[in-house]
Amino acid sequence: MARSHDQKIITTLALKNEEIQNFICCLKQSLENLEVNSNRVQEDLESEFSSLHAVLDELKEGMVTRVKRERASRTYELQSQLSACTKALESSEELLELANQTLCSSENDSFTQAAKEIKDSVTMAPAFRLSLKAKASDSMNHMMVDFTQERNMLQAITFLPVPATPEIHVAECLVFDNTVTVVWTLPEPDSKIDHYILEYRRTNHEGPPRAREDYPWMVMEGIKETEYTLTGLRFDTRYMTFRVKACNKAVAGEFSELVTLETHAFVFKLDAGSAHQNLKVEDLSVEWDSSGGKVAVQDIRKEKNRTSSPMHSPARTAMMSPKRAPSARVGRDRFTAESYTVLGDTMIDAGQHYWEVRFDKESKAFAAGVALRSLSRFDQLGKSTASWCIHLNNWLQQSLTAKHNNKARTLDCPFPDRIGIYCNYEEGELSYKYDKMSKIFRFHNLHTFRTKFQQPVIPAFMVWNGSFSVQTGLQVPSIVLSGQKRNSNTSSSNASLT
Repeated sequence: MARSHDQKIITTLALKNEEIQNFICCLKQSLENLEVNSNRVQEDLESEFSSLHAVLDELKEGMVTRVKRERASRTYELQSQLSACTKALESSEELLELANQTLCSSENDSFTQAAKEIKDSVTMAPAFRLSLKAKASDSMNHMMVDFTQERNMLQAITFLPVPATPEIHVAECLVFDNTVTVVWTLPEPDSKIDHYILEYRRTNHEGPPRAREDYPWMVMEGIKETEYTLTGLRFDTRYMTFRVKACNKAVAGEFSELVTLETHAFVFKLDAGSAHQNLKVEDLSVEWDSSGGKVAVQDIRKEKNRTSSPMHSPARTAMMSPKRAPSARVGRDRFTAESYTVLGDTMIDAGQHYWEVRFDKESKAFAAGVALRSLSRFDQLGKSTASWCIHLNNWLQQSLTAKHNNKARTLDCPFPDRIGIYCNYEEGELSYKYDKMSKIFRFHNLHTFRTKFQQPVIPAFMVWNGSFSVQTGLQVPSIVLSGQKRNSNTSSSNASLT
């Protein structure tokens, strides 16, 4: 017993020693980091002061040069005027001496002649043509300086403060058309802010972040304004969490409080267990596989064995969300014969939903729509009361039709690059939108079914000798919603298909 107690003390001391050693290593690393960071900061400081000195020296040189030029210009003007006045004075003194001599002459004839010459000389004398006003001022007051304000600014120079923490304004944030606009402000204006960093993360949890999240933070850097719009998003989770921080030239501030915005959209996967044996399903893409039938018997045997597993028991299936259909159907429920169909795994029993599909134009046949869960495994889409679809036929001749209950309406429209499908369950509306351009989706109404859904419906697709892909996580586009409101009071031209 004593030996066991001693062993425990030894183990405790060993762990404490290891803890202290690790802490010593951390302290040594901190000292090294401090040395490196201090040198870097000092180098940056010296560089900034050198730049400041260079600016001051440049300003001083420029202003001294202006003073010298002004002095040289005025000196030239005054020197020129002084020289002219000096010459005029010398001429005037000579003329004055001549006049005195003439007045002293006793001969009348010579006096008269001399007086006339003096008069003419005085009239032409430079002294009487000179301006006795200085051409340039000796004042240089207009070039005086007062750097009191600038000196105070220089004396106020200090290290950059850590930017304040922004606040995201939830009421001003917008979520629509698979875009999110985030708006924030600082507690006080800060002219030192250089940019902002916005981070966001997808999540299915509305509350505070958990220790382990399923999705990483995505970073948007270099934002100059106090708002930012994320575009082209796919809302495959219920929420998105945001945080933002301000940065100046040197340091970043603290992140704002987390803000979670709801990103409601229709998300579903393709139910590979419902797919025809000739359809190869990978995530949201489907490709025709002519060899699929060769392994059908093996698939059926595997799926029969799976039905005995507790994972696929009726009790477990009953516990699943009523919105999401069972993820796998047994082999006998797999679509067969000429029904080359695959269903989505999520049922629609309320609300408005939207998804898009792209298909290979070389496909021999393709269809997209919705179906009841009770759709027979032999039924082709649009051939019974349990499904509604748009059907594209590219075999022998091209045709585009709307189908329901084995009735078809030919649609006068070129083959689109992709199709948008809008379902309003309460209004019994299934509307198709198409786009003539592949880069920018311009919504044109292709066809609208109007009915009254008596049961939940599921996205349904068919392809023969071709392929297609589905895009989910899309909100109902605002242009589609506004278009449906305008058309809500109009009668449907498709009543015969409903």
